[in-house]
Amino acid sequence: MIITIDRLKVFAHHGVLEQERRVGNTFEVTLRLYLTPGREALEGDSLSGTVNYADVIALVKEEMAIPSELIEHVAWRIGRRILDTQPLVDEVEVAVAKLCPPCGAELAGVSATLFVKRRQQSIH
Repeated sequence: MIITIDRLKVFAHHGVLEQERRVGNTFEVTLRLYLTPGREALEGDSLSGTVNYADVIALVKEEMAIPSELIEHVAWRIGRRILDTQPLVDEVEVAVAKLCPPCGAELAGVSATLFVKRRQQSIH
C-alpha cells in the first residue's frame, strides 16, 4: 500500500544563501509512504493498522522548522524520522521543493527527491 501526502505547503528557512535562511521561502513536501497495512485497518476499519498521516504531517513540520542549507538534507531528516517513528512504513519517498528559488530564472520550483528504506535506512 502507498499513502501519499501531496504537496504539503510549509514556510521555512532553508538555503545556501544567508538571506534565504533569514527571509524564508515557501516549500512543498510530498511523501509516499510504502507500507503493509495490518488487518486492523483493512478489515477492522481501525487506525491502529496503518499510519496516522496527521502525525506524519506534524513531524514534517517539526523537521522543516530546523534551518538547513540543502533541501537534500531536509529530505533525509524527514525520511529518517518517519522510519524511526512509523514502524509499519518500510520505505518512504520524500520530495522537498523550494518554490520560487533565487536562481535568476523563472521557474515553479526546484526539488530534491529521496528514497529511504527501512532495512539499512539507506538512500537511493
